[in-house]
Amino acid sequence: MLPSYTQVVLVTMNYKPQTLRSGRRAAAGLPQSLFSRSNTNTTIGPNPDALPYTYGLNGVNLELDGKLLRGLWISIITVVLIVLVLRVWQLFSCHLRHIYCLSANKQQQNYWSFDKTWVWPWLKRHLIYAPLGKKRHNAELQLSKAINYGSLPGRIHTLLLAAYLISNIVYCSVLDYRSQNKAALLAELRGRSGILATANLIPLIVLSGRNNPGIPLLKISFDTFNLFHRWIGRMIAVESTLHVLAWYFNTVAAKGPQGAWNSFSGNTFLTWGLVAMLAMAVTLVQSLSAIRHAFYETFLHLHQILAFFIILGVYVHLEVSNLPALPYIRAAVALWLIDRSARLARILYLNFSAHGGRTRVTIEALAGGACRVTFQLPRHVTIRPGSHVYAYIPRMALWMSHPFSVAWTNPEAAPPTGYIISDDNEPDTPCSIEKQPTSITTRQLSHTSSSAPTCASVIIAARTGMTRQIYERALRAPDHRLHMSGFLEGPYAGHDSLASYGTVIMFAGGAGITHHLIQIRHLLNCIQARTVATRRIILVWSVRDVEALAWVRPWMDEILLMEGRRDVLKLAVYVTKPRPGAPASYSSSSETIRLNTGRCVPGTVLDEELRHRVGATMVSVCGPGAFADEVRHAVRQRVGMGCVDMNEESFTW
Repeated sequence: MLPSYTQVVLVTMNYKPQTLRSGRRAAAGLPQSLFSRSNTNTTIGPNPDALPYTYGLNGVNLELDGKLLRGLWISIITVVLIVLVLRVWQLFSCHLRHIYCLSANKQQQNYWSFDKTWVWPWLKRHLIYAPLGKKRHNAELQLSKAINYGSLPGRIHTLLLAAYLISNIVYCSVLDYRSQNKAALLAELRGRSGILATANLIPLIVLSGRNNPGIPLLKISFDTFNLFHRWIGRMIAVESTLHVLAWYFNTVAAKGPQGAWNSFSGNTFLTWGLVAMLAMAVTLVQSLSAIRHAFYETFLHLHQILAFFIILGVYVHLEVSNLPALPYIRAAVALWLIDRSARLARILYLNFSAHGGRTRVTIEALAGGACRVTFQLPRHVTIRPGSHVYAYIPRMALWMSHPFSVAWTNPEAAPPTGYIISDDNEPDTPCSIEKQPTSITTRQLSHTSSSAPTCASVIIAARTGMTRQIYERALRAPDHRLHMSGFLEGPYAGHDSLASYGTVIMFAGGAGITHHLIQIRHLLNCIQARTVATRRIILVWSVRDVEALAWVRPWMDEILLMEGRRDVLKLAVYVTKPRPGAPASYSSSSETIRLNTGRCVPGTVLDEELRHRVGATMVSVCGPGAFADEVRHAVRQRVGMGCVDMNEESFTW
């Protein structure tokens, strides 16, 4: 057990004032200024013997520190390698299935519709896809409608986080408790907690980066890495607090409270260490979920400023005295600069061109409280299905960027408009929108030049802050349309391939439909080219009212007109709050499009569709946390029915 402050004071009170003794030179080759008494206040306190342990490396066990740090790195690398091996095995299996099923019919894909062992379904149900408890995972825990305090990690996340946090606790606790000198014990704790906090800055910065190499390598979402980033940051704050308290207890014992405070006067080493500690303390408070979500834009700006002062403070603190942890902070600074430089280079390349000018933005206010925002890029960029981008609109929010799934890309012109949800030659129905003339055919669109500038569109639902401001300004504009300059950063993700799955079931809630549209278009095109195993696509979209159907009208029209769509795509829309007098349901003549009023029950949908599945099945979901949790729960209950995988697209902050 670590000694408390009261114990330290009681022990040190047993010493009588005596002549100051010189401290041991704990590390050869370090600057003498680090051990010089001129850097310390020589006011005698209750225990002058504690004075040598208030500065320098006296009492710090550098040899054991090095061994424990090697253990930390080995454990991190081991976990990464285990995940990498599992991913490689999974991707290899998907690749084999993909190759075999390219020319296989529905009956020939039956071999892949079942898992060949009970182990993998058991892991998916009880560990990989499982929430910490029974069902809740992404649904936020709320004190009230306005205040929430975060979401629960999954079981696999909790297991890895617990192992990481416990290992750091153990490393901090491996001290020489046999020593009778409590000041030396605190000095050892000071050194251990300080070097661990500095070393952990490296994974902290790597996990926070949008260019994190683990995302494409391990096929893990940024959202998962962001979860680990938050918890490692909290652990670093705790270790840094231990580091400062261990120094403070010894200094108070040697000099008294006033002497401890006077130690900062004219001392660059201590002053910058205090700056870093204070920045960490503020970061720890303002990053709490209730504060982070209530004032997200303020949080983001302040978080970046505080992170800069943390890195700067730690760097100066270590550089002044050339401490052993200096290489770690240098590595952290290098990684931070690399990520920021890569992001800046990506933004400049994507949004500026000598011939194409710069990115232009068109914002259109839509019914149902959302905007369709289209970014006309000055150059051609390949955006993979399932990608997301970060949108910058300086006139709305100078430094703010928000992540959005790319709903549609069209390098030449806007797609045709017409019925939202209707089959070809169907009469007007309650779920259709006024038909408008079409100027571009799907054949013309398919021959668009691959080198033409890319046009990327996203749907922004009006909530608070930047998204609400965008919607209200567009609503006040003529024709509810705004034109201005903006920037895109990305595209990111898009690493999840659906090509090897015979059946793809997509669940969308509200604006979550945007994550699936390009994937559907891509799969339909590839089915015609016979380059994917997919034979069935089911899109299930849950919306509050029919006004939301206008969000994706032009893009859904193009999908419904694609060749072979009737044979592959099945669309079901659930309207949870229909208008009074609206019909309870509607089905197209081909039974491939259905409109239902009422709440979507994912388990019922899966029970119906899994009976008719072809080959392996992928269930993909993008939507509000509670809706995604319902889908996750339904999938977990049915993974034993066949080869069923799940992918969830989410952004938790």
